[in-house]
Amino acid sequence: MTALALARSWRPKTFSQLVGQDHVVKALTHALDQGRLHHAWLFTGTRGVGKTTIARIMAKALNCTGEDGQGRMTSEPCGKCPACLEIDAGRFVDYIEMDAASNRGVDDIAALLEKAAYAPSNARYKVYMIDEVHMLTNHAFNAMLKTLEEPPEHVKFILATTDPQKIPVTILSRCLQFNLKQMPVPLIVEHLEKVLAAEKVEYETNALRVLAKAAQGSMRDALSLTDQAIAYAAGKVSEEAVRGMLGTLDDAYLIRILDALIAKDGATLLAISNEMGERSMSFSLALADLSSLIQKIAAAQIVPESVLEDWPEAAEIRRLAGALTKEEAQLFYQISITSRPDLSLAPDEQTGFAMTLLRMLAFRPGNETPGRAGNAAPPVASAPRPAAPAPANQTTAPVRSAPAASAPAAKPAASAPPVPAPAATASAANRPDWHALMRQLPVKGLVQQLAFQTELQDWEDSPAGVRATVVTPMPQLASEASVGRLADALSAHFGKPIKVLIEKGEVEGKTVAKVDAQIHQEKRQNAEQMIAQDPFIQQLEKEFGAKVVGGSVKPL
Repeated sequence: MTALALARSWRPKTFSQLVGQDHVVKALTHALDQGRLHHAWLFTGTRGVGKTTIARIMAKALNCTGEDGQGRMTSEPCGKCPACLEIDAGRFVDYIEMDAASNRGVDDIAALLEKAAYAPSNARYKVYMIDEVHMLTNHAFNAMLKTLEEPPEHVKFILATTDPQKIPVTILSRCLQFNLKQMPVPLIVEHLEKVLAAEKVEYETNALRVLAKAAQGSMRDALSLTDQAIAYAAGKVSEEAVRGMLGTLDDAYLIRILDALIAKDGATLLAISNEMGERSMSFSLALADLSSLIQKIAAAQIVPESVLEDWPEAAEIRRLAGALTKEEAQLFYQISITSRPDLSLAPDEQTGFAMTLLRMLAFRPGNETPGRAGNAAPPVASAPRPAAPAPANQTTAPVRSAPAASAPAAKPAASAPPVPAPAATASAANRPDWHALMRQLPVKGLVQQLAFQTELQDWEDSPAGVRATVVTPMPQLASEASVGRLADALSAHFGKPIKVLIEKGEVEGKTVAKVDAQIHQEKRQNAEQMIAQDPFIQQLEKEFGAKVVGGSVKPL
């Protein structure tokens, strides 16, 4: 004999058995007890949260006659009278379930409404349940408007949908709408424990947590996955068996990944990725689980009491919350969630996952130094590189400061001959104009970004060469290669060896990047002001109610 699926055998038959929809149960039971019944209800929500189940319970509550056959409408159907038994068995003639996905035309609705005019055969109410009602055509919706607004006294309509946005407002306004909630993980775990205890199946609580997470808020999906886990495990439903069935990642892998990121151990990260590939694990689910764990770590850093004691990974979350900085947790979370769509673009999922882990390691704040991020980083120095001396007959190009935005450039006197400016020596201490020098250097890409994010702190000029100490708030740009290329460009510019030391810290003045950003901001504000004062724009706003979208104006 074939066993009935758990999702069917454990379908709630009364409101008291319904799980996780207390707000709907409360409203419906009060309406039934007080006799204040609407003629149409709309239940919305994702799959497997109880829409059809509530419709059947409502049909039994409306037509229950009690064990003695003399009962009245009640919020607690007996489950033993002919109406209750036949509705549970799916053969009650006055309870009609229609699938709008396969009966979506105007002719189907017209036939249903024609039958609705006749009185019920042996019930108080004729109940029509239209599932996935959003699949009806516009003509079908229009055909049922009048009947849905003023149906016969013996007819009740129950509509259900997973996509209420596609239902016309003319239908929504004629129904009482109830939004069914997704099932939280603890509630699913609690229900699964009751089911497995009644079915006399051994289980591990952590295995039920994995099943509850995989169900994604659907109780029906959770019961179906539990059915599959019972068959897969052939005995005790263990966490190892469930993870093997689903291809999900064990929390131990996630802890090892974060520990390797903290230790800056790229070899271990690649080894973990290879091990996961050998076990045929889902890398997309692995990134989802990793982002979920990092979110818990970030929450523990801000709100320590958010870590619940019944979590099996609670101790590890607290440890990792202390080992990672807040910036690292936020960066790792952002990379993990934005990398999931990229898995489909990678040569294979394992390669995409491995690149995600390496990206976390490469972009980790302070990755250029062996110290922990958040502490003062030691300076990164470039080795002095000899540069070819400038020819005697060649003059070094002078460094000219950019004129201030508010003051116009002064014109030289007609009688005074032009005086050549000294080569990048604007101060008495032989310090160059750093801003003008950085704009003049022939560097591109990351080296240019590094140059634009620095401020000169010290310039020590000696016969052997120059020792330049600069400060940057973005040390992640100061890789050894970038610092070396910046030193080469400076050596070629001045014609002598220059050694560059990079120190992490906040700049006191303004870097080139900050100046450029300020200039762009001023131009954008001026452009927005010109647009706002334009007579044609003002006329459009006055006559048509038009509005300029904030942030959409860009300066030329």
